[in-house]
Amino acid sequence: MLGGGPFAEVGEPSVAVADDRSGLVAVGGDVGSAQWSGNGTADDGWSGHRIGVYEPDGLRCRHLLRSRKPVRSLAFHPVLPLLAVGTGKYDGGYCFEGELLLVHLDTGEVVSALQHEREVLDLAWLSWTELRVVLAPPDDWVDPGAREQGHTAVVSRADWGAVGPRGVRAEEVDVPVAPYARPDRAPLARRLLAELAGAVGLDRSVRRRVWAVEGLADGRVLAALDGVLAEAWLPSGQRQWVVGDEEGGRQLMPASDGASVWANAERRGRRTRAGWETSAPRVARIALDTGRVLETVSAGEYAILVAGGGKRLVLRPVEDPRKADRRLLLFVLDGTTAEGPEVRGFDLFNHPFPMRRSNRPYVLVGTDPQWAHLGLWVAAVGPDGTLRPLFPHSWVPQEHYFGGPAVEIGESLVYAGSVYHPQGHGGSYVVRRSLGGEVLWEHLPAHRATALDSDGEAVYSTDNSGALTALDAATGAVLWRTALTVGGVPTCALSLAAAPQGRLLVGTVDGRVLEYG
Repeated sequence: MLGGGPFAEVGEPSVAVADDRSGLVAVGGDVGSAQWSGNGTADDGWSGHRIGVYEPDGLRCRHLLRSRKPVRSLAFHPVLPLLAVGTGKYDGGYCFEGELLLVHLDTGEVVSALQHEREVLDLAWLSWTELRVVLAPPDDWVDPGAREQGHTAVVSRADWGAVGPRGVRAEEVDVPVAPYARPDRAPLARRLLAELAGAVGLDRSVRRRVWAVEGLADGRVLAALDGVLAEAWLPSGQRQWVVGDEEGGRQLMPASDGASVWANAERRGRRTRAGWETSAPRVARIALDTGRVLETVSAGEYAILVAGGGKRLVLRPVEDPRKADRRLLLFVLDGTTAEGPEVRGFDLFNHPFPMRRSNRPYVLVGTDPQWAHLGLWVAAVGPDGTLRPLFPHSWVPQEHYFGGPAVEIGESLVYAGSVYHPQGHGGSYVVRRSLGGEVLWEHLPAHRATALDSDGEAVYSTDNSGALTALDAATGAVLWRTALTVGGVPTCALSLAAAPQGRLLVGTVDGRVLEYG
């Protein structure tokens, strides 16, 4: 494991409390979303909110739980092995939604105790039978000042360990509203975790979301993650070099010279006092031996790397998806540039097609005259720069398939994605198709794929449930499937690479790189 550290599992902390009686530490945090500006295909059904319970001895993580909403408050029961957790957020419409969770610390069982969803702002045990709960107003439909108000109720139970799902009735928390200032508990949480880590001789630093990994022939490992454009790790497990970035790297692509790598940084608009601002795009070529930035390419607008260009660097603009006249941009190491074929607009749910092991650039291109995301075809860019449509992205007539990760194997492509249905997103798929469009096999997983690669014999796929699956490359049959864990604690992958020397590298949402034989 590379890039580990204390409390890595919870990401950026929002609240943390220590229990004097048991010595346990509870942390609510966020590892982030599963999408970035160039790819949103894995975010459906995903939540990056985490609840971690840590033991005092070495800060080992005892329980790690996913939460549907941000964690607002934590409170250890004064007697029972029980943790009360308040979660919630504004839904973007007019409701404040969330849960009161009761975590049984001996078993890890979680109970959602409120009869109806409400954002829980604060929790405190007044005694072993009484829990004070502060709830946000149900909505701001009538009262525009709802964000500065709260309903403070005291709920009593003889045995809180026996409370079941929806065991706290709505009338028990139906109390008058009063002014309430929402506290920012994150600064105190960061300070507490740093102190706890220092007390056991460890440094506390937040690493999140490894979006790309690559393995080198000499055993080194490259990674791109939040706050880091690119970094290199030695076989010894020491970090050799790092190139920082204000937002972080999202793509890595080995350059044709064999001595450098292209890295693409995330660029999103940020609200400042002067209004919305976006940093200039950053696509840099970095020397593999020293980490020195050799050159920076600017396409004039934000773009994603398209693999398979050989001596050409191929970029696809992703800004302003409503513009139909989008073209690929071609750069050569000698500094010359050229305008590539038309690919129309880009939508981060429909058009992502990050291809590994490609012999030429592949893109998804819409054929509908009005909407660039409809009528998707898989197309390849030829040596002369022309675009050659290969086959429809959907192999079932009248169905629309979203984009996803892909890998080229021989004269075929394996790619993953999901199916759209008018009633909501449909199932997920992994399919192998010949370059003529023939379906060689299909695999229908239960969750959205986050990454895909192959060593020629097996196809490896990670998904947003935290699973890693190996499929037979010839038949699509499942060879094995495992839940990704570190020290028995679940994690989830955003990237993976079948590396030299029979290694499989996995980049996780919590900033770590896992190496498997």
